[in-house]
Amino acid sequence: MQRANSLPGSWRRNAVFSLVTLLVVAADQLSKLWIRSNLAVGESLPETGFFQLTHVQNTGSAFGLIKDQALPLTIVAFIGIAVLLFFVLFMHRRFPFLAAMPANLALGLVLGGTVGNLIDRLNHGYVTDFIDVGFWPAFNIADSSVVVGAIFLAYLLIRSTKSGERLDGQST
Repeated sequence: MQRANSLPGSWRRNAVFSLVTLLVVAADQLSKLWIRSNLAVGESLPETGFFQLTHVQNTGSAFGLIKDQALPLTIVAFIGIAVLLFFVLFMHRRFPFLAAMPANLALGLVLGGTVGNLIDRLNHGYVTDFIDVGFWPAFNIADSSVVVGAIFLAYLLIRSTKSGERLDGQST
């Protein structure tokens, strides 16, 4: 009977995870398409200022780190996607904090960003970056999504351990 009661929560949790993932991928890919269609590489809108949209072709990882490593970064992305899906689909029983909606939101952000950049790597051999904020390297919606999702997930992990809840669901 308990299994039947957990199905609606499981369905909602998976729906949130899937919807967030799809929305991030769609927003990321549509924004990159717009940038590639409307700005030449190196071109910025506006031409000066602290915040610009600047078309950058990034052959490295997020924020321009690890340049010219498309194959290793593609392999790492595939491994990361497999690990994320494993945690979402199977590890929520072992680590109950992963079964909560906020964790699925965070995991959806990370997966959506990872998939968004992987699509670029596979289709173009580079990732289109365009958000240019003064001193910071250019980035995109996928990069932002991965960073925000990872920070949110770390916060949830810290909060669950500080509240006395063990990660494996056992009481302390």
